Amino acid sequence: LCFAQKDVFQLKDIEKIAPKEKGITSMSVKEILQSLVDDGMVDTDRIGTSNYFWAFPSKALHSRKRKLAELESQFAESSQKKEALQKGIKKSKLGREDTAERAALIEELSALRKQKEELKAEIEKYRECDPDVIEEMRKLYNIFSIKSWAKRKFGFEESRIDKSFGIPEDLDYID
Repeated sequence: LCFAQKDVFQLKDIEKIAPKEKGITSMSVKEILQSLVDDGMVDTDRIGTSNYFWAFPSKALHSRKRKLAELESQFAESSQKKEALQKGIKKSKLGREDTAERAALIEELSALRKQKEELKAEIEKYRECDPDVIEEMRKLYNIFSIKSWAKRKFGFEESRIDKSFGIPEDLDYID
């Protein structure tokens, strides 16, 4: 309606014209008009106590051109990203061709990883015999022995001994 007549209208004018020219019921004109305003297809402004509505073809044309340019830019950017990703895929596939040698190396790697896990489990079984762990336990035992002696000999509280010698409060025996 606004495109065809290239004019500015008030709501009451549109409610009279729309049913005759476009076959829209007058009850739904306000709802449809508000929807068009919300979608940016019709402009509105309040002048004094009246609301005026208009939609000129040039605005719609510029809007479509701007949207088209934006979409073309996004398409070009996406195409560049796709091309870069495809080059990356080709580059990463170099040297990874499925050959008998590669399959054998993958199988050997898998076996070595399994063996590594088994050896780790074996080492863990004998951890309590590790000289480093035993030395750490001796140091802890000495710390606890000295703390016990200081409490008996001088009557110090355990927290005071810990604070004086920088011993962490959560220090405990290794299990």
